[in-house]
Amino acid sequence: MGDTSYSESADQADEYARAALTLMRAKGVVANPNNFAVWYCHFSGKRPELSQTLQILLDNGQNFTPERSDELFRRFFTVEEENKNLFETAGQIENEISKILTTLDLAGDGAARYGRTLSDASRSIGGAGAEDLQGMIVKVIKETRGMERLNKALENQLEKSSGEIVQLKDDLEEMRREAMTDSLTGLANRKRFDLELRRAAMTAMEDGAPLCLLMVDIDHFKRFNDTYGHQVGDQVLKLLGATLKASVRADDMAARYGGEEFAIILPQTKIDEAKKVAEEIRHKISAKNLINRQTKEDMGKITVSMGIAQFAYGESLGVLIKRADQALYMAKRTGRDRSLSERDLDDKALSFDH
Repeated sequence: MGDTSYSESADQADEYARAALTLMRAKGVVANPNNFAVWYCHFSGKRPELSQTLQILLDNGQNFTPERSDELFRRFFTVEEENKNLFETAGQIENEISKILTTLDLAGDGAARYGRTLSDASRSIGGAGAEDLQGMIVKVIKETRGMERLNKALENQLEKSSGEIVQLKDDLEEMRREAMTDSLTGLANRKRFDLELRRAAMTAMEDGAPLCLLMVDIDHFKRFNDTYGHQVGDQVLKLLGATLKASVRADDMAARYGGEEFAIILPQTKIDEAKKVAEEIRHKISAKNLINRQTKEDMGKITVSMGIAQFAYGESLGVLIKRADQALYMAKRTGRDRSLSERDLDDKALSFDH
């Protein structure tokens, strides 16, 4: 994610801060602490991935809505919060384990004391008189009841701690899911995409199997947002997310790559097969007619452009993504509402029919 330390001089920091606030005002971005952190780091160059994302949005003339600003902050600055939550949960688990160990120690002390009582009684019982025997019986009964209470307390504590630990395990799993899920579409987010693509590439090389990547971008999404508003735009993103999720196999993974761009990882898939998947998805999306349920307004259709690339064993994943992106941008330049693969990048016969 880049260097997050702040070693710049006071003059440099002032320069970055002024540049950040100037551009934030120009783009209508509220200068709250979260937004300022995003734009300051952009100008300081501390987080290259953040700067690259912002530059793409700026180059494409995207609006920095509160929702988009919040998404940028969560994407690049929430690792610390996740670590804090994990640390707190780990502390709770440690506390529960400590309770169990303490209870086991008490049970161990109680068992040792009970054992000594029985041993003493066993050694003394042969020569004991009636009165001494009665006293020993009373003592053994007392220790036995104490041991029963201790065992019951141990059982209750173990049951309670077991329930607490199960709940904490569920909380950890939920935190993991949230950290890897795009909150708007429910698809995998960029963080999970990066991890899954790396894992899929390693598996492909180990098995000698093909792996393809699809990049998907909504055509004219900015114009759609400007016409109908960002709330409707969010519904479009949700609709596309649901369509992608329903169109892939269990072993595939659809993710929101950023903004209106999505990605699909297709393990065990050659480029010709990936092209068929892309075309099926594209036709599904373009066949949907969008109706505003509240106003009954017909908003027409949305289309997507798609780029496809196949993983070459040993190559950088950045190179794979770049090829898929290049095919995607060519699809946009040559008319949109189409899918092109890396094989089309050198094809001079592409038609400009839109």
